Amino acid sequence: MMEASFDTEESFDDPSCLAPQPPGSVSPAKRQIREVKETKTTVNGVTFPLPGEGPEQQLLKPNEWSYCDFFWADKENPQGTASVGGFEVLLQKQLKGKQMQKEMSEFVHERIKIEEEYAKNLSKLSLSPLAAQEEGTLGEAWTQLKKSLHDEAEVHLKFSNKLHTEVEKPLLTFRADSFKKDLKKYDHHIADLRKQLASRFASVEKSRRALADRQKDLEVKTQQLEIKLSNKTEEDIKKARRKSTQAGDDLMRCVDLYNQTQSKWFEEMVTTSMELEKLEVERIEWIQQHLRQYTTLRHETDMFNQSTVEPVDQLLQGVDPARDRELWVKENNTGEVRPVDMDL
Repeated sequence: MMEASFDTEESFDDPSCLAPQPPGSVSPAKRQIREVKETKTTVNGVTFPLPGEGPEQQLLKPNEWSYCDFFWADKENPQGTASVGGFEVLLQKQLKGKQMQKEMSEFVHERIKIEEEYAKNLSKLSLSPLAAQEEGTLGEAWTQLKKSLHDEAEVHLKFSNKLHTEVEKPLLTFRADSFKKDLKKYDHHIADLRKQLASRFASVEKSRRALADRQKDLEVKTQQLEIKLSNKTEEDIKKARRKSTQAGDDLMRCVDLYNQTQSKWFEEMVTTSMELEKLEVERIEWIQQHLRQYTTLRHETDMFNQSTVEPVDQLLQGVDPARDRELWVKENNTGEVRPVDMDL
């Protein structure tokens, strides 16, 4: 809904504006309102300047892309239902962030289950009797390889435990207590101010219509008196003039109350949106911190796994077929005297 500037409201108290005019003429007050260039528009009870009108508005926090600068208008719903307030968009962002945080925690939980199952299977495999009878240097390397599976299982089990305490749990419990309660408090507070603003705007519109009716009544009575179409007296004209002036005063009072309410809503929007912005920064930094802890633990796991393999590498490098043959022969030989030809 378009509305004119209120710069000429004081004209309602000027008696000359409401004095009898020639038939067919328009009162100065009414003519002034019609001629004032519209520089503002009111959408869903909130008044904005029209593009290119008035002084250029500077951002409250330039170059920061702050919430407090970009969520004043309502967002149209694609389904054609009621529009969504800018503050509601910010609240939905917070709720979505909470959900994403929960899903990240669930993802880490699934990783923990995989690590635990993997550790269990490695430990079980390390006890396998397969090839347990291999001997010599190769047998030592094989035994160490199986032992490394047990050590690796321990590494993965410790990794899963640390993932739970240092990543999964912090992600799951971050703002678990009063977060949604606080969001509801913000939502209700801003919503109440918007309702008050809508009510004030409705009062302005009602007062504007009442003023128009009073002005029209005064104009009609003045014309009737001029052309002698009725027995209206000057006293009737004065009464109509007083009602018109009173209607103008009521309109100005309603506009003042509306502006006070809009100013209060503006202040609360700035304060609360910046609080939500702070919460979002804290959420992102918290997740970043614990995802980095995830990668740190993963690197440590790789290093520990490497340490379990190093003894196997060393023993494999020392595998010597000649040495194995020597050891086996010494343990299992049945005599070193060779057969000779039989004498007659």
